Amino acid sequence: MDLYIGIMSGTSMDGIDAVLVDFSEGKVNVLQNHSEDFPIELKEKLDQLIKTFQTDLLTLGEIDHQLALCYAKTANNLIKKAGVHHSQIKAIGCHGQTVFHSPLSKYPFTMQLGDGNLIAAKTKITTVTDFRRMDMALEGNGAPLAPAFHQAFLNSNEEKRGILNLGGIANLTITADQEKNAIGFDSGPANCLMDSWIYKIQNKKFDNGGNWARSGKIIPKLLDSMLKEEYFQKPAPKSTGRELFNLNWLNNHLKRLPTYQDVDVQSTLLELTAITVSNSAIKSAPKLDAIYTCGGGAYNDYLLERLQHHMPNVKISTTDELGVSVQLVESIAFAWLAMQRINKLHGNLPSVTGASQDALLGAIYECK
Repeated sequence: MDLYIGIMSGTSMDGIDAVLVDFSEGKVNVLQNHSEDFPIELKEKLDQLIKTFQTDLLTLGEIDHQLALCYAKTANNLIKKAGVHHSQIKAIGCHGQTVFHSPLSKYPFTMQLGDGNLIAAKTKITTVTDFRRMDMALEGNGAPLAPAFHQAFLNSNEEKRGILNLGGIANLTITADQEKNAIGFDSGPANCLMDSWIYKIQNKKFDNGGNWARSGKIIPKLLDSMLKEEYFQKPAPKSTGRELFNLNWLNNHLKRLPTYQDVDVQSTLLELTAITVSNSAIKSAPKLDAIYTCGGGAYNDYLLERLQHHMPNVKISTTDELGVSVQLVESIAFAWLAMQRINKLHGNLPSVTGASQDALLGAIYECK
């Protein structure tokens, strides 16, 4: 067996997903998966940090430490659940928690927290983290990285296929016959604005099935204002995050309205996601046959309906149809990226990230 663990906590910050994968014979065989919530205190610290992008060095260092302990605990519980021994696992690939991503600033950088040293020490398993910065060192965006996995395992010779991850941010992969022709980019917000708005108004983590959004009406003036955002006009390669799409961004647009209903804002935010994804997909691949969704947004029935509305000639489904659970695609991708790094194989797609060359992604931490 060729066993690796992938750990992912995305921009939606709805918890930690871990998966144990056997990559023997070039296939993806999920042996076990496990999810855990963030401790309430840590979640509050992360929420505050990502809302304000302000903290002190003590708090930042402690968050880095606390996250690593949570990742290690999740990995150890996964191993126990799977009934395997730590020594059987070649490596853990842990994405870490993104707290800031700035590929276009004067001095580009990205920051993911979760100390790889500590994860390795607490699990006794070689750990790979810090996947994005080598790509950025080679003039890439450092994101999105999942398209390399999508291209390797979810490609098809029978249809022109898109893989759409609907996490906090929507990222789309258009698979191709060859790696160098694959396309991938962040189209804009997926759940981050919708989740933030419903939490503010109703103290709920997410809009279950999109039912609240479905009960509202689209506000044309708000939608038009948001669609003028410069990011949506930029060509790929491109990546974004909560640094741009957050409640402050939304409030700046809401200020231009004389009045509005809260539910109508939710409906308009969902439509923003549907339109920006569909516009990007149609522009990037006019002859697209199918899009398979994954991530939390794949459970949003109303969002999938609106995507279908805007792309009537494209099949809209989920990666469940391809035999990969919508909840596990991203964590499997980081198990695969860990395997690539351990075997000294490249993990990026320059056609996606804009990097000047193929790159070994990730820093390796060992504790024997």
